[in-house]
Amino acid sequence: MGWLLNGVYLMLAVCISPVILWKRFRTGKYRDGWGQKLLGKLPERETNGPCVWFHAVSVGEVLQLRTVLRELLNQRPDLEIVVSTTTSTGHAVAKEQFPDHTVCYFPLDFTWAVKHAFRRIRPTAIVLVELELWPNFIRIASKMNIPLALINGRISERSFRGYSRIRPLMRNLLRRFDLLAAQDPTYAERLIELGAPREVVHVTGSVKFDGINTQRDNSATQSIQESLGLKTDETVLLAGSTQSPEEEVAIRIWLALRDEFPKLRLVLVPRHQERFEEVAELVGRFNLPLVRRSVVRDSSHSAPPQADATPVVLVDTLGELAACWGFADMAFVGGSLSVGRGGQNMIEPAAYGVAVVVGPDTKNFRSVVEMLQTGNAIRVAADAEELQTTFLDWLRNPEDAREIGQRAQALVLTQQGATSRTCELLLPLLDGTAKP
Repeated sequence: MGWLLNGVYLMLAVCISPVILWKRFRTGKYRDGWGQKLLGKLPERETNGPCVWFHAVSVGEVLQLRTVLRELLNQRPDLEIVVSTTTSTGHAVAKEQFPDHTVCYFPLDFTWAVKHAFRRIRPTAIVLVELELWPNFIRIASKMNIPLALINGRISERSFRGYSRIRPLMRNLLRRFDLLAAQDPTYAERLIELGAPREVVHVTGSVKFDGINTQRDNSATQSIQESLGLKTDETVLLAGSTQSPEEEVAIRIWLALRDEFPKLRLVLVPRHQERFEEVAELVGRFNLPLVRRSVVRDSSHSAPPQADATPVVLVDTLGELAACWGFADMAFVGGSLSVGRGGQNMIEPAAYGVAVVVGPDTKNFRSVVEMLQTGNAIRVAADAEELQTTFLDWLRNPEDAREIGQRAQALVLTQQGATSRTCELLLPLLDGTAKP
């Protein structure tokens, strides 16, 4: 089976290599970590103590680990931690968030890469975040008797339909897990229907609700706000985790609204690092002045006052969006306006009490959006026109926006506690008391 999969992967690699090479040349993606990915040359662990290998695909999953690692290490300070990622952006954020731990790239699912990685890391247990099922990796870990866990698990309706077509393979993989911790009962039942043993499936809630900031006067938020030249008497519209063409939509909406509301400011935070320059050029094509967070952060001065025109703000740095939501009055959470992307995390702005609007495609956060909609604590816009109408309504009725934000914050606070439940389930894996 392993070598059969190797052959399939090699054929796929040959087919997509022109795309990878093109993106590497055009955007700078896919340049790092090939020794770790292709050959499993992960950093070799020199100690023999207990080690937990956490795998987080990209930025969102990496940030979810902050509270889990903090609580787990509080209970087991002897643990050595390894964090692997798939994307370069996730790798950069993991390096920044976990400077005291080993950060590396996840090996591609070739048998030789996986086996070499295991020999170098020698993990006591492996913890996957959300849903990342690679057959060779899981099979080899199981054969080596390394406990396997999935935390904050979720499986969308679309993914469930796809996995159902390969149910025998999914059953074979899922039965190798010692722990499957799902975000909600729906996700848990989908895992069981795909073949997971019911006794290893647990509902813990989402760790995304834990460890998030609810205080707007925190030092990180205030520092960034000041550096960007955003005044307290201005109204901030923040479009965060955006993907093309959502930045252009946000700019056009801001231009349409600013004549009636001259103190309205626009802040753009693109989802992907490789698009920072593209978005800066987009602002330039509108002949608008621009303040870049990377420039003012690396200088000793904040953004200079603009006498002639109000600038657009571009946050072109990694790991700062969570703090930026704290100075927003209204927010659009990106990846949701175009169908097929599934939306990004709206929990962080909701926790600050920001009035949040999303597009029609939020399947990645369906349960969260449904909860907020039930509590009248979020708006869903069908298209760009409805998005503009929502912002206009909030600007003309700011008390409505404040009330929506307050309801959202209250709902988020009621959902916390998943981190403790997750760590309580993980500890037996390290003590040898989990399922044999």
